[in-house]
Amino acid sequence: MSTPTATKKVSVITLGCSKNTVDSERLLNLLNENGIELTKKTDDANIIIINTCGFIEAAKQESINTILSACEMKNEYNVEKVYVFGCLSERYKTELEKEIPEVDLFFGLEAYQDILESIKPDYKKELTGERFLSTPKHYAYLKISEGCNNGCSFCAIPLIRGKHRSTPIETLVEEATNLANKGVKELIIIGQDTTYYGLDIYKKRTISKLLEELSKIEGIEWIRLLYTYPSNFPIDLLETIKCNPKICSYIDIPLQHISNNVLSSMDRKISAEQTKALISLLRDSIPNIKIRTTFIVGYPTETEKDFKELLQFIEDTQFDRVGAFTYSVEEDTKSFKLGDPITEAEKQNRLNQLMELQQNISADLNEKRIGEILKVIVDSLEGNYFVCRSEFESPEVDGEILIEKSANLKIGEFYEAEIIDSNEYDLYAKIT
Repeated sequence: MSTPTATKKVSVITLGCSKNTVDSERLLNLLNENGIELTKKTDDANIIIINTCGFIEAAKQESINTILSACEMKNEYNVEKVYVFGCLSERYKTELEKEIPEVDLFFGLEAYQDILESIKPDYKKELTGERFLSTPKHYAYLKISEGCNNGCSFCAIPLIRGKHRSTPIETLVEEATNLANKGVKELIIIGQDTTYYGLDIYKKRTISKLLEELSKIEGIEWIRLLYTYPSNFPIDLLETIKCNPKICSYIDIPLQHISNNVLSSMDRKISAEQTKALISLLRDSIPNIKIRTTFIVGYPTETEKDFKELLQFIEDTQFDRVGAFTYSVEEDTKSFKLGDPITEAEKQNRLNQLMELQQNISADLNEKRIGEILKVIVDSLEGNYFVCRSEFESPEVDGEILIEKSANLKIGEFYEAEIIDSNEYDLYAKIT
């Protein structure tokens, strides 16, 4: 006799960015509040739900591989059904239904109620804003908007998630207050373009106002800002970061390139000169700020000269954190008509050169931090070290501060630590 549907064990797999993490957490909370048992072990689940990414080719391939692996588990474990939702499913639902018929149901973005109803038709609760955290309980992502209006030539996000839609300040404050009540001490602000926030509903950029309101929440000690956009950057934000002690002296500002030739073709709406001026302004306004950025190499119009200009810019600017990826041609984007003239081998060669340069820069910058005394939070215990971060490190994407486990620290607590050693990516510290 089969188990009643209402008591099925469900496992949710999240792929892609932190924005997907938030989407999965909302679904997990809805399932949990309706009495559906959750498990992190896919081989123990009756239903596997996959939240997919469809941003670039590598992400799409990872999503497809994960879907296929989950479907194969039907033959070996207790897995009875595989559901797929998220970006890839939103963009390619019709094609996926034909190509992978082993999947039981495909859903688009934010189809939480539909997914719940397919598992438990007699569900009782419909919830908005509540989340079942999948991160360590002391930090959480706060998604302040959906979609994007920037229209960069290479990006498929507006095709998938639509135009920019800000969530009202009072709604976000309520969500953040709920997170603080659960023990969250660090809010990580995310969206496709966080500095655009408010322009659609308040008729002006109000990211500073939002940060000020969030900083009033009791229990929140750090607020970290990711995914800021360089074009039309709101200058009042600099004063907010500098003067509010809860806002980390850290900013993520994806620049993508520095060559005017490439920036123009990418439709980034900012020049090399304006970009350099903005970086200087950031550092002049907030002397201790750490800047994270990302770049694309191998864009169709990127010449060898453009690439060398990018390397020189990175060398001159000495970014604290750099991520990079090779150009991925995406159908229906504006750059699709440019083709993909640069070979994958050459793209990889350029990526390797860029990351080797940044590795050396990172090693030098980390060495200069020896002797610093910092407030750190403990994320986890791995092997012989507590994995910690200061306000200058974002989880999952930046290096870590490692403290020997003999220090007997508590996960989720703050401590004062002194940096005593370093390598290319990580720092080593002792409790002061």
